[in-house]
Amino acid sequence: MTTPADPITPSDPYERDLPPGRHHLRREHLLDEVRRAPARAGGRSWWPGGRRPTRRWTRPLLTAAVAATAAVVTLTVVLPQDGASAPPGASEEAVALLEDAALAAEGKREPDGVRDEQFVYVRSRVGYLQGRPDGPPRLEPVHQREAWLSVDGSRWGLLRERNDTGTMRLEPDTPGVEGNTNYRHLQTLPTDPARMLRWLHRVAEGGESDEQNAFVLVGDLARESLLPPDTAAALFRAAARISGVTVVSDAVDAAGRRGVAVARENDGERVELIFHPKTKTFLGERSVATEDLSHGPREGAVTGRSAVLERAVVDRPGQRPDAAKKE
Repeated sequence: MTTPADPITPSDPYERDLPPGRHHLRREHLLDEVRRAPARAGGRSWWPGGRRPTRRWTRPLLTAAVAATAAVVTLTVVLPQDGASAPPGASEEAVALLEDAALAAEGKREPDGVRDEQFVYVRSRVGYLQGRPDGPPRLEPVHQREAWLSVDGSRWGLLRERNDTGTMRLEPDTPGVEGNTNYRHLQTLPTDPARMLRWLHRVAEGGESDEQNAFVLVGDLARESLLPPDTAAALFRAAARISGVTVVSDAVDAAGRRGVAVARENDGERVELIFHPKTKTFLGERSVATEDLSHGPREGAVTGRSAVLERAVVDRPGQRPDAAKKE
């Protein structure tokens, strides 16, 4: 079962150690380390298995209040479903874009007949700053990343990345952890935006503000998981309630696809969640330095990028969707 992805062609205009506070430098490799580390007893998590990272990309705090009755061009803003007035959140343009993304997510069909013993397959292209012992970090070449994640979190998964990470097994989730992000647990998450935002604040960690951590988690879930349509819609509408989120009208993902992004700026970097300009489906992420950074990147430099190419459900780790169809 494969989730359709936007076509990707070369001509398509639409594809270790850090100083304090800079742990976002090797985001994906931190994720890999997180997945391998044992869970802390009784701890909260915002990635599979109850394992928590040290830090990933970071983002800002601006003050753009959006009233519950705000009129947005081509969009009617959804009022809070719990009867409360709308809290300060993203800019009006970001609210509009995230609502379009939510509507696009709602229009997708959830895979039929997904079994607990199966695996969510996510293929992407990524490239991040890589720390070096003999100098400042360098942006690694964009390369393929494939992840096989247990549908119910109870089985060992697999990660294959065409860089120094190579191939590694992913531990099963720790049962009962609220922040687990296996497919079965994601099916239980709230579909009301206000309740989804509260869940994000409860489970998102990483050393920054609650708003910052919540925005990070939105990107993580959009990038490497299989979200039920209603859950994805609630996630994007919850992101519209996070302060400091603005719009970048032209952003490019790791596959070279151009799109429009919602972004949050923090500590000298702007992180962008990129959507297709027409369909508003999620494409990937990009991180850009907004000032000269102490660990090397100059203002305007890209410090990380990703592009989601394919999502599917397969029967075992290492199996690709095309091979599954032939069996």
